[in-house]
Amino acid sequence: MDIRLRELVSHSSRYTYQVNSFISSLLSSCHDLSHSAIDASPSFGSVLGGCVMTKPAVVLIGADKGGVGKTTVARTLLDYFAHHQVRARAFDTEVPKGTLKRFYPDVADVVDINYVPDQMRIFDTVNSTDASVSLIDVSAGLLSPTLRALRNIGFIEAAKKGHITFVVFHILGPSIASLDEIVGTAAYLGDGKYFMVKNFINNTHFFEWDEATHAAYFKRIPDAVEITIPKLPEMAAEQVDLASVPFATFIANKKQGGDPASYSFVLRGYVHHWLDTVWAEYDRVGLTDIVEAKESPRPPVGKPRPVMRVADAT
Repeated sequence: MDIRLRELVSHSSRYTYQVNSFISSLLSSCHDLSHSAIDASPSFGSVLGGCVMTKPAVVLIGADKGGVGKTTVARTLLDYFAHHQVRARAFDTEVPKGTLKRFYPDVADVVDINYVPDQMRIFDTVNSTDASVSLIDVSAGLLSPTLRALRNIGFIEAAKKGHITFVVFHILGPSIASLDEIVGTAAYLGDGKYFMVKNFINNTHFFEWDEATHAAYFKRIPDAVEITIPKLPEMAAEQVDLASVPFATFIANKKQGGDPASYSFVLRGYVHHWLDTVWAEYDRVGLTDIVEAKESPRPPVGKPRPVMRVADAT
């Protein structure tokens, strides 16, 4: 009898220690809202008591057609997040080398999005990484398969329940095939934020969608928002590409390691103007508010205290 009692007491003590450790772990991950964004701790997409925590965000950039400038858009987003002190990590799915990683060697990793261990490397760590945003540059033709995989692993459902912020930048081409892509994307999107991007990277002439076309395609994603990326002058784009640096680093006349460079003043001016225009589009749609969304604290348990009007108190 005494032996059984001692076992119960020992088990209870171990359980109490585990619960206290778990609570301490959650409390330590809460944001100190008085800190600046750059000093904020990583978030875990939940609320403990009155401690508000930022949900992790996954930003997917892709298309089912190549040559539409997906990586260009990804680069503008990484520069935008850095400018706004939003911690971001990136995954380049152009295996084996990767284009995005060439510009962001310290931020981007090359992964095979169809390879289950690499999927785990991305999505199993969204809650534990120092970055609040995980950006994925999806290879041409893999947008729909990637969305299908996210649905199958339960990621879309997690976003629908509000545990994760999910954002899709769908880079459109000029043909009717891009409208068919929209239909395919809508089947997997769930409650994710959906941006349709017209990227004029190659002086593309986009068709104008008439009312009948809009009704046929766009009603499937009624909250879709259109973003326009203007064309960067070719010589400026080529020089940034040769420098293999982010757009913001080129504008600052710096090399990849931070040493001074000697880029053209004129070309830096063109890139600066172009990037400001792109960032204005991201500001217009409230991108930083979306990726830094916080879950509201749970309502207090019990009956709320009645509100007394000033007239009643006098």
